[in-house]
Amino acid sequence: MSPLVKIRSERDRMSAVERRIADFILENAQLLRDYSSQQLANALGISQSSVVKFTQKLGFRGYPDLKYSVGEAIGRTEDAEGEDAPHAERPGDDALGATLWQRKARAEEATRLINDPATLRELVAALDAAGKVFLIGLGEDELHARGFAARLSLLGIVAIRHVDIGRMAAQVAMSSPGDLLIVFSEHGKHAALLKVARYFREHRGRVVTVTRHTSNPLRALSDISLAVAAHDDASYVQSLIYQSTVQQLLDTVFVHLCEGDEARHARLVENLDRIHQMLEP
Repeated sequence: MSPLVKIRSERDRMSAVERRIADFILENAQLLRDYSSQQLANALGISQSSVVKFTQKLGFRGYPDLKYSVGEAIGRTEDAEGEDAPHAERPGDDALGATLWQRKARAEEATRLINDPATLRELVAALDAAGKVFLIGLGEDELHARGFAARLSLLGIVAIRHVDIGRMAAQVAMSSPGDLLIVFSEHGKHAALLKVARYFREHRGRVVTVTRHTSNPLRALSDISLAVAAHDDASYVQSLIYQSTVQQLLDTVFVHLCEGDEARHARLVENLDRIHQMLEP
């Protein structure tokens, strides 16, 4: 994994001092080769030991190892950009749109790396085995709950979604052992969602959470956790990146479900054909 991708993916779980170091490295990666660990510490107004501990926490032997790895990553990026240079400045290119696309791509790469294949396989197996799948999200998170519920239904999986917390609590009372509750909550701290999740577990159901890659109460309560790395300095961009990264993660799970079961895939095709016929004039 690229050290810059690793730093970006772990940033939301870092302490305040660690985030300062991480942000400096991400923003000044090309200058890092000119900084010793002491110079970096002086620039940030922290101790040298904090810099050393930061590098070791990321899995590097020490600061020189991190600096060398960052330099290699920058070199590979520059080589790749050099190969694409003849096509980089095409008439009509939207520089702002291209930059946003790159920021989304970085977040999606980091998210893919922190959600190991075993976790995705476990979730797919749980969806396979579940009698019913309950889904809930509030605000913008509800959009993902609604969209994923619709896709599960197309595959023949019973998907129950409610926006209202009270109605979802009533529906949860109908759950059985082995059922799934998927909770979408960016920050994982909503008290009502925590209550619903605890109630669901009392019925011996399994809780799946989709939250930021942070330590949060909802994620701690889950049986299966999908984490999203979507940091950006601009708050208006960070929200966009989070939403698109969640969608990419859900799309990956959906593809696993389709490709892992021929009968389910055939059911999807039948349902799509039926819907198309119903909508024809």
